[in-house]
Amino acid sequence: MSAVIESHAVQPRWQTVTGSVMSGLIVAFLLFDGAIKLVPIAPVTDTLTALGYSADPALARSLGIITLACALLYALPRTSVLGAILLTGLLGGAIATHLRVGSPVFSHLLFGVYLGLIAWGGLYLRYEAVRKMIPFRL
Repeated sequence: MSAVIESHAVQPRWQTVTGSVMSGLIVAFLLFDGAIKLVPIAPVTDTLTALGYSADPALARSLGIITLACALLYALPRTSVLGAILLTGLLGGAIATHLRVGSPVFSHLLFGVYLGLIAWGGLYLRYEAVRKMIPFRL
């Protein structure tokens, strides 16, 4: 007869704190980004036009609502993985847009990659289930 023993080792405090800070930065950025799109100020509509989209305030508001929804889902512990998945899609669209218009690589094109790495890194550090789902071994 064999018994399955699951180890639930307590993760180090620095890991939880670092993951929480990383996730907090992402949520703060998304809340700011979504909020300025809800009240489409001139820099938002100008940027949409520069990226080849319509300057229609309804488009900016729609993007703001999507961004805020992703931020909310990511911020709630029970839905944070779903939020990260949806955020990955949103960031992928931003990366594709910057690639299409020929934006600078490290400051614009890869910015979505940086945000995605921070978002998933925060979850990875905080949740054992994410570490099991994405096993990263050195």
